[in-house]
Amino acid sequence: MSQPRPNPGSAPAASSGTVCGVCGTESRQVPFRPVAPEQAPDLDLRPGQPVRGTMARWLQQCPHCGYSAPDITQAHPAAAQAVGAANFRALLNDASHPPLARRFLAWALVLEETGALHAAAEATLHAAWTADDLGRADLAAAWRLEAVALWRSGPPLDAEQRVRVVDALRRAEAWDDAADTAHALLRESPPEPVVQVLMLELRLIEAQDTGRHSVATALPPPARRPHVAHQKSIKRGEGLRGWLKRLFGR
Repeated sequence: MSQPRPNPGSAPAASSGTVCGVCGTESRQVPFRPVAPEQAPDLDLRPGQPVRGTMARWLQQCPHCGYSAPDITQAHPAAAQAVGAANFRALLNDASHPPLARRFLAWALVLEETGALHAAAEATLHAAWTADDLGRADLAAAWRLEAVALWRSGPPLDAEQRVRVVDALRRAEAWDDAADTAHALLRESPPEPVVQVLMLELRLIEAQDTGRHSVATALPPPARRPHVAHQKSIKRGEGLRGWLKRLFGR
């Protein structure tokens, strides 16, 4: 079986001796050591700067088989099956998708194959973020809807994650679904911070605003106050690095 071509545009190498957990190929990979964000995150939890600008280093990718993960030395038993599948190879060779987005989508395919649907949704949302940066609104909207489908296919979501679903639907112009999801959550009498974010989302939906908005817009000063979902996503004392590890499904 021919192996998929590596995803072009991977980050410059900074360390050697990384052995792919799928095919055993050794390559040079960049370690990712994030610093704390100095700006408030977006409503969908995309971190503020300077972490915002480090997405090219969030995932490693094997230059031989194309396996993508935060740490390619680690591979679920189902990863090899996912990497060998026709849809995985087609994705890596799809020049219509930005290279960095392909890397996140490749990781999403592996996660989906292993049954980690919520983590696959996160990886797909990260692909949408790369499309945002490149001005590809069409791809960003499509990948946000894919992320929502994956979130909804997995275990029940808590209130904070459902807020992120509302934001993804709004930014993908799924106005009715976004509004219905927001109102359904409001009827459950969620915590006040959730209500504040949902009320902002409903105003943005009414205005058919698909833009990026910061957490600081929904939750008054201090501007660096964590998002309602961030409060629960980052455990006390673990820091951003620990949150990113769990966000990526590691």
